[in-house]
Amino acid sequence: MKNTFLMRNPSVLVFLGLLALFTLGVTLMSEATGAALISTSFVKTLGKTLCLCLIAIAMDLVWGYCGILSLGHFAFFGLGGYMVGMWLMYERTRLIVEKSLANTEIPPTPQEVVDAIGTQIFGVVGSSEFPLVWAFADSLTLQLALVLIIPGLLALVFGWLAFRSRVTGVYLSILTQAMTLALSLYLFQNDSGLRGNNGLSGLQNLPGLGSVPQSVISMWFFWASALALGLGYVLAAWVVSGKFGSVIRGIRDDEQRVRFLGYSVEGYKLFIFVLTAMIAGIAGALYYPQAGIINPAEIAPIASIYLAVWVAIGGRGRLYGAVIGAAFVSLVSTWFTGGQAPSIPLGFYTINWVDWWQVVLGLSFVLVTLFAPKGIGGLFDLAQGIRAPRRHGQPLGPGQGALQEKEAQE
Repeated sequence: MKNTFLMRNPSVLVFLGLLALFTLGVTLMSEATGAALISTSFVKTLGKTLCLCLIAIAMDLVWGYCGILSLGHFAFFGLGGYMVGMWLMYERTRLIVEKSLANTEIPPTPQEVVDAIGTQIFGVVGSSEFPLVWAFADSLTLQLALVLIIPGLLALVFGWLAFRSRVTGVYLSILTQAMTLALSLYLFQNDSGLRGNNGLSGLQNLPGLGSVPQSVISMWFFWASALALGLGYVLAAWVVSGKFGSVIRGIRDDEQRVRFLGYSVEGYKLFIFVLTAMIAGIAGALYYPQAGIINPAEIAPIASIYLAVWVAIGGRGRLYGAVIGAAFVSLVSTWFTGGQAPSIPLGFYTINWVDWWQVVLGLSFVLVTLFAPKGIGGLFDLAQGIRAPRRHGQPLGPGQGALQEKEAQE
């Protein structure tokens, strides 16, 4: 019994318990299922925050545990959103078109219905024909499969090319950023097949459920996001435990030594890169129906940089730190940018937090990097009386959360 996964990782049970209590609390206070103490818009904000926590876990796996600073994981997040968004937009438009053509004297042919749907969707970019990328847009099952396949395939191809060339460090980060920028610029084009800068909109309206209020739909997505976060946390904790977790930590701390020990470093890195891309795709597929719209700006490199900032602030190399960082920054950002934070008049200048929030976030990242490299998660170490070992001038590994530090304390 002592050797079971949960017994060896009690923090997983603690996290799942807290997540369950949080989900129950929101359910009891929501407009749809509770005392209406929480608005529908805030339920959506909380649901989106859970999705951001899930992609933060993916980022912590690839960066905090494997040492790959990817500045492109929000591209996978956005691709997952596009895949589910295509079905939502197609199916909703189909229902509208069929309803409008139902009263015509001559029933429309299937091709006429498809042409009308294409005109409705792509008329904004001066087209009416369905691009090849929409080939499976009429099938929910296939589009949900593509939520995993497309991000995973892109990560597989990119990772195989990069890792087999042994690109590491800042050069790999630049490559991932270039990949994200190239994808974003391509999607901005009207002939990309995804409506260019207009993106996909109206995603909050589930096809065939027009009579269901948004308060109920928001709770459905909130529950789905909570379930995905819980399963994602368990999966990530299982991956980093045991021998596999020790190997990827070793790759983070000293890649050459792990390679000399006979391990396939490139294989381990590729597995983590693809796995985290698929997790990011799932998070995006749940996020954008709650946001209601997705466009290429969501995939811009700055979004992936923000993701790295969240993980650093929460404390990389610890899964709960990534969740804390993403939740904290997301909710505080919503408060500042939503106009809820009061402006500060200084006489000669008035600080409006909508304009200054990004500056505050950047300064927070710098301060955390310099003075609190363990992030907010490091506060748990202080509470438990855990201190960094005395190194006597000898480094024990570049990561503050490295396994060597824990061993040195025992």
